[in-house]
Amino acid sequence: MNSDPIPDPARLTAWVHGDVQGVGFRWWTRSRALELGLVGSATNTVDRRVLVVAEGPSAACGRLLELLESGGTPGRVDNVVASWGAPRGGLDGFVER
Repeated sequence: MNSDPIPDPARLTAWVHGDVQGVGFRWWTRSRALELGLVGSATNTVDRRVLVVAEGPSAACGRLLELLESGGTPGRVDNVVASWGAPRGGLDGFVER
């Protein structure tokens, strides 16, 4: 993560690497995001990663990132590459793709 301040509200973009497809990871991520009041998506990619995009209060986005990195997820997370930005809007709910 860079040293720029995280905007509030924020947009978290996280690329999750590991054994995260076909194990309930996107459902788990959606559940945690909804509990935190976030909107966005969790999307499988062709290279077996999951792309998580979440928008909402920066503290809630930060908590979601902590949960993604916690080791308590379904499957196995080897690495999470995250970036922060200002929310773009246009998101409704939190969806699995």
